Amino acid sequence: MGKKSRTNSRMKTVDSGSSHTVRLLETPRTVPIWGREMIDSEAIGQIENAMRLPVTVAGALMPDAHVGYGIPIGGVVALDNAVAPYMVGVDIACRMHMSVFAPEHTDLIHNASRRDQLKRAMRAETRFGVGAVFAGRERRDHPVMEDRDWELTKMIADLKDKAWAQLGTSGSGNHFLDAGILIPENEETARILGLEPGVEYFAFMSHSGSRGAGAQIAAHYSRVAQEVTPLPAEFRHLAWLPLDTEPGQEYWRAMNLMGRYAKANHETLHYHLRKHLGLKPIAEFDNHHNFAWKEQLPDGSTVYVHRKGATPAGEGVIGIIPGSQGHDSFIVRGKGNPLSLNSASHGAGRVMSRQQAKKTISKAERDRWLKERGIELMQAGMDEAPQAYKDIREVLAEQSDLVEILAVFKPKLVLMAPAGERPED
Repeated sequence: MGKKSRTNSRMKTVDSGSSHTVRLLETPRTVPIWGREMIDSEAIGQIENAMRLPVTVAGALMPDAHVGYGIPIGGVVALDNAVAPYMVGVDIACRMHMSVFAPEHTDLIHNASRRDQLKRAMRAETRFGVGAVFAGRERRDHPVMEDRDWELTKMIADLKDKAWAQLGTSGSGNHFLDAGILIPENEETARILGLEPGVEYFAFMSHSGSRGAGAQIAAHYSRVAQEVTPLPAEFRHLAWLPLDTEPGQEYWRAMNLMGRYAKANHETLHYHLRKHLGLKPIAEFDNHHNFAWKEQLPDGSTVYVHRKGATPAGEGVIGIIPGSQGHDSFIVRGKGNPLSLNSASHGAGRVMSRQQAKKTISKAERDRWLKERGIELMQAGMDEAPQAYKDIREVLAEQSDLVEILAVFKPKLVLMAPAGERPED
């Protein structure tokens, strides 16, 4: 950031175990935390570790936070002239997309034969699973596959065919395709969204990212970052790439390519779903929540804001914050709170690990929960049971100064990866 670059006199040299040394702050920068009582201490420790990096300018922790690699899911970190692959996340540009349709199409939910048609379309127009692809003539097409940055490096060029085969697929982990009912909160929020108040709309909503190509790019540049900025073992996933270096610029361009690809992935899925059902949307909403953005702080300095499992929430910015398969999801509008670096949560956040969920939540308990809420689960593993997640409304209550609710989405059909798939969220 040139003249506005931050320094701190309370630094010490830490032996990284190589010929290089890394200077870390003795005391982490102060980090605001929303919903502290909802967050485990290990996740808080992870964000505090990130606040000790010499390139860190500011950070924030969202109420859905839980432990991740490097920084926690729900962590937001602003870096000075640097990008950190694990702060972006393994699933680069994981994002949300919602298509909204006229009220008369709610018969796709309420009419039994139409509901069966909808379920067939959902199964036909995407693929779930780590290696899921559209093969042969089924392969999808999108202008993103002509993007010149596929030739950025040989490694990225070699991923192009795999990425093309996975265009329109959904992957595994917490990725999903939901169909349900969207209801504006009130007359004013309906106006903001271009909808009518007091009306139920049919909508489907997808959650996925850049699939196998993004995962391999993340893994490659994470290794490069650990070579460029070697850190002690407990800090290694915080390694960064200076943006005035060739590796930094390569990753930055590759990350943005994966952002365009992930957006195209959702656009392709929604296009084919709409075509299958003969529908035309009246509105669409979308946003990334695993990405880094070049932004300005209130003092005018430029930083690179990493939102790992966090939703952009600048003033007036519309985004989607999903719940679990058993909770509502929300369209929100950001309030532009500078303390959170214009960010909000990206969901409800887990209260237990996947293994714990599989050990402690019974299928009967999960199914009863969903039936009570009128939700049909088409496919999913027990590690994604709704009881494994925080209550999304409680999470939203902790961030009323970050976003306002514009509409609620009530899931009625939920499709996820089958049991036993390795999670890639």
